[in-house]
Amino acid sequence: QQMYGCELSSDGRKGGYDQYGYDGRDFIAFDKETLTWTAADPQAQVTKRKWDANLAWSHGTKSYLEEIC
Repeated sequence: QQMYGCELSSDGRKGGYDQYGYDGRDFIAFDKETLTWTAADPQAQVTKRKWDANLAWSHGTKSYLEEIC
């Protein structure tokens, strides 16, 4: 399950989040400040390594959350 959203602060700052769950539990979430994924579950480590290696996708995710969304 994926959940993402965008936020607009009263001072005009844009933000957002992108996170995934599996089997009713948190699985992995994007940290747009470091452009990395945080594994909330030990089984998410494989996914984290794969997604962290794709820096272009991480930049795209951050751009989407802060600009397009």
